[in-house]
Amino acid sequence: MTFSDDAWAAIAPIREAIDRLPLLVELEAGTLDRAVFDEYLAQDAHYLASYGRALALAASQSVDPDHLVFWAESARGAVIVERELHAAHVADFGATSPSPTCTAYTSYLLTLGTRGCYPELIAGILPCFWIYDDVGRRLKESVTARGDLADHPFGDWIGTYGDPEFAASTARAREIVDEAAAGSSPDVVARMHDAFATAARYEWMFWDAPMRLETWPV
Repeated sequence: MTFSDDAWAAIAPIREAIDRLPLLVELEAGTLDRAVFDEYLAQDAHYLASYGRALALAASQSVDPDHLVFWAESARGAVIVERELHAAHVADFGATSPSPTCTAYTSYLLTLGTRGCYPELIAGILPCFWIYDDVGRRLKESVTARGDLADHPFGDWIGTYGDPEFAASTARAREIVDEAAAGSSPDVVARMHDAFATAARYEWMFWDAPMRLETWPV
C-alpha cells in the first residue's frame, strides 16, 4: 500500500465527518443561506492566497525538476486561476478578514514550509487537493443526477467541480507525495502522516466555520 492510500484510509472518520457538514449538505440541497455561501467563498479566496505560497515553498524545496515545475504551476493556479473564479462570485472579498480557522490553517501550512522537511510539507499540502476533488466530484454527481445544474441555486458554482485537469493534478500530487514517502525514513513518514491528518482536520474546520460566520471572539 502506498503512503497516500494508507493516509487516506486513516482519515476515513474525518472524511465521513466532512460529508455530514451542514454547509455541504445544504449546498447540495440548494438551501444554503447565501450569506454563508458568500462567507465561504471569501474565506476560500483568503486561503488560496496563502496556499499558493505554501505550494511555492514546495517548489523551492524540491530537488526534482519535474516536481518543481508541478508545484510552481499549482501555485500559479491557486493564486491566479482560482482567485479569478472566486472574483466572479465575491464582489469584494478584501472587505472581509481571514477567519480564525483560515488563519490557523494557512499558518500551519506555511509553518510546515519553514521546517525544511519537504516530504512533510507536501503531505500537508495534499489533503486540500484530494479532499476538494473528492467532495466536489461527488457533490456534482449527486446534484446532476437529480436534475439540471441550471435549475440549482448554486449550480454555477457546483458546475466548476469535477474538472478533469484538477483531478489529474490531484493524481500527480499523490504520486509525488508517494515518491517522497518511499525515499524517507520511518520518522519522516510518521511526520508526513501527522501533517496529512492535521490538514484533513483543518479541511473539516474550514467548511464548518462559515456556517457560524466565524469571527474573532475579542
